[in-house]
Amino acid sequence: MALVTRGFTGRRRGGPVDRLPPGQYDVGDGFPVLSAGPVPRRHPDAWDFRVRGELPGPLRWSWAEFRRLPHETITVDIHCVTSWSKFDTTWSGVSLDTILGDVDTDAEYLLAFCDGGYTTNLPLEDVLDGKAWIVDTYRGEPLTPEHGGPARLLVPHLYFWKSAKWVRGLELRSTDQPGFWENFGYHNHGDPWKEQRYAGD
Repeated sequence: MALVTRGFTGRRRGGPVDRLPPGQYDVGDGFPVLSAGPVPRRHPDAWDFRVRGELPGPLRWSWAEFRRLPHETITVDIHCVTSWSKFDTTWSGVSLDTILGDVDTDAEYLLAFCDGGYTTNLPLEDVLDGKAWIVDTYRGEPLTPEHGGPARLLVPHLYFWKSAKWVRGLELRSTDQPGFWENFGYHNHGDPWKEQRYAGD
């Protein structure tokens, strides 16, 4: 069962209508925190990021190495499957184009894996060409554990469960493997503009 904590304060209509997907409401200044279990807390010195699976050899970055990778600032709207949306959120992180840019692979999918055992699956076409990042700051501050720190995946064009918190790496795959929520009946893709909340939507 998901835990709901601060920021989940109710429904506020309004906001840019052309940017609000069907079935969503504008959460305003709030930023709900929803988790499927306890919040993992890992000091950055004990964090690393790995790419494994269908590639010539695994890749690994320590926290210090990851922080030295080229970072971008991204301002995007985010949309949670529980119906809230938040406009103009600002993050900084490393594009998956940078992380996977030199990887030689025939994989078509990835499985993001995280502290706490969480996973989520994505086609590579949904994370390349400026569509996804590993972010480590929010609004200019280090990402808090409640919001997925020290680093989380950010895939803003899909429902927010695809933006896996506490991310530790990516497994490149030639076949799709459903992740945590997908195995519990959530939609395999999760496009908020098509209301792809649950399997069959």
